[in-house]
Amino acid sequence: MKQLAALCILPLLCGRVLAAEAPARPPNILFIYTDDQRYDAFSAVQQEQGEQGRFPWFKTPNMDRLAAQGVRFRNAFVVNSLCAPSRAVNLTGRYNHCNGIASNFRPFPTNSVTHATLLRAAGYTTGYIGKWHMDSQRERPGFDYHASFIGHARYVDPPFIVDGKDTPTRGWVDDLSTDYAIAFMRRQKDAAKPWSLVVGFKSPHGPCEPPARAAKRFAGEQARAVPNLTSPAVYTGETKKAKSAKASGPVPVSLDYFRCVSAADDCLGRLLDALDELGLASNTVVIYTSDNGYYLGEHGLGDKRSAYDESLRVPLIVRDPRLGASTRGRARDEMVLNLDLAQSLLDFAGVPAPQEMQGQSWRPLLSGEPAAWRQSWFYEYFAEKQKNSRVPDITAVRTADAKLITYPGHDDWTELFDLKADPYELRNLFRDPARAGLRDRLTAEHARLTQAVGYRVPDYVDRPAWWGLAGGPDALPPKPGLRLHFDFTRSDGAHVADQSGLENGGTLHEGTLVEGRDGHQALRLQGKGYVEVPKSKSLNPADTAWAVEATVKPEQPDGMILARGGKSAGYALWLKQGRPVFTVTAGGKPVSVTAKDAVTGWVTLTGALTADQRITLAVDGQKAGEASLPQLIDRDPNDTMQIGADLGSPVVEPAPPPFRGLIERVRVFCGPAQ
Repeated sequence: MKQLAALCILPLLCGRVLAAEAPARPPNILFIYTDDQRYDAFSAVQQEQGEQGRFPWFKTPNMDRLAAQGVRFRNAFVVNSLCAPSRAVNLTGRYNHCNGIASNFRPFPTNSVTHATLLRAAGYTTGYIGKWHMDSQRERPGFDYHASFIGHARYVDPPFIVDGKDTPTRGWVDDLSTDYAIAFMRRQKDAAKPWSLVVGFKSPHGPCEPPARAAKRFAGEQARAVPNLTSPAVYTGETKKAKSAKASGPVPVSLDYFRCVSAADDCLGRLLDALDELGLASNTVVIYTSDNGYYLGEHGLGDKRSAYDESLRVPLIVRDPRLGASTRGRARDEMVLNLDLAQSLLDFAGVPAPQEMQGQSWRPLLSGEPAAWRQSWFYEYFAEKQKNSRVPDITAVRTADAKLITYPGHDDWTELFDLKADPYELRNLFRDPARAGLRDRLTAEHARLTQAVGYRVPDYVDRPAWWGLAGGPDALPPKPGLRLHFDFTRSDGAHVADQSGLENGGTLHEGTLVEGRDGHQALRLQGKGYVEVPKSKSLNPADTAWAVEATVKPEQPDGMILARGGKSAGYALWLKQGRPVFTVTAGGKPVSVTAKDAVTGWVTLTGALTADQRITLAVDGQKAGEASLPQLIDRDPNDTMQIGADLGSPVVEPAPPPFRGLIERVRVFCGPAQ
């Protein structure tokens, strides 16, 4: 009987052992990243820096909360400090000379192998929320679900694309992304599959527009000065400025930049609270970082792109609740890269990374597991067609205590810094005989890494038109003439052909082609549709005369006929209470001309910007108004052109509604309309 009882009990015991040994469910992954948040726009860093911190008044309680519950990497960097290229590195774990994105002006290749495609193949549900920023791309390849927007969008009431469908919204952009993210997590609460969700905040990308709750935060604060405010970047051609009394004391800083980061921190808090509320926190790895750093006056710079540390360094916090309490609140000093992100996410999920990925998983560093770690790394940037940027090609190598920056084609600009002795990168040691040993060591390491990563200048770099010409950016005068011609009589299907010969074709969204007047075909838009026109060299209105013309029959008194650009630079032709309006924004200042009378029936409207800095509006060839501009449009606007709507950063605020009515023809000219 005892033997029989033992035989009966044995299967039960075996079942318990098998159940105990069953593999645990892989963790969920929540990856959150901001746009242009520098590494020290983070109160834990300010506290750590003490008197060296530039912004001691800045508070990010939810980043601090996450850091206290996880691990903070003090030395996190990006391998290309520019929005779309950095995001492509995050996705692929490959350098930009390999992954198909070397500028802001290309859609992400839809056949790419990414952490999302591999996690989905391994059984994860994948989602993408918020900013994507690969030119004007609508697809989110590799993701089962997306609620995102085109390009930079706008801070207030931005249209989202939800699983391919254009969806109007009301609210502040990152609050909306947070709403979509929480809704996604609610749907996954009881799902059998693990999930991986990316949340891309727009903040604090300029022009910064914080929500009302954050609009007065940090009022009256200034930044502490740092020595490199008066040390201009070598490639600008400026000479070192004399240090003034003002430079040694507090200096003004964009408080709206910090207000946007602070508001994004609010959103981070909501996401963390939602994980707790839904019971998901205990099995969800949370990662928080930014796509690149940002200059706030250092080296005389704003923006990013170049290879000084303010541009390269980003915040990086990782919380893995499955690790023991002893790991919480730690800070690590290893140099980790955005190149490592894809492999790290795969490592958390137990999914092998393909050999083509060029980073290294930093997951073992969280718990202090032994790991052979990099002692140096390679940086690259390719000059691109941003009119207001003159940053040249750059390659660099950085170690824990030194940096070599090269500017291909400009050997005289080469820079060498001893970061331990000179953290502000003020003293170029490249030609100092006393530092020949450091120069030789980093030069050799630069050569080794150049070969190791397979560095090359890819053929998909979007060079500015002046590239390679004597005189650089000032060498290429604009050529007048027709730049775009849409005749909807000749259009068929979703593609709108350009009759100008310059191949500036557009894509029609939610519009129909109908019979117009005199046997012509016209485009009918009913308040949701529009035509998207990608950016191109021939549609750059910077520093030249420009004109737009549209033949339309409006069916409502207010509406956007066409728009290009946003709050900093751009133009729009629109209707207000039936009256045509032409608005040009140059240097951040909008100027409008409004016709005296409302229009009815078919009408041809022409807005023109002249070389002598004036704008005019004509109705059926008759001048209806004129005004002076403070300057010409000084750069190629970030946003693409849209006919029938303005879905990106708004040229006109508040943004007019999308157009309702018929459009027969649209033309764009460099110089006067012809």
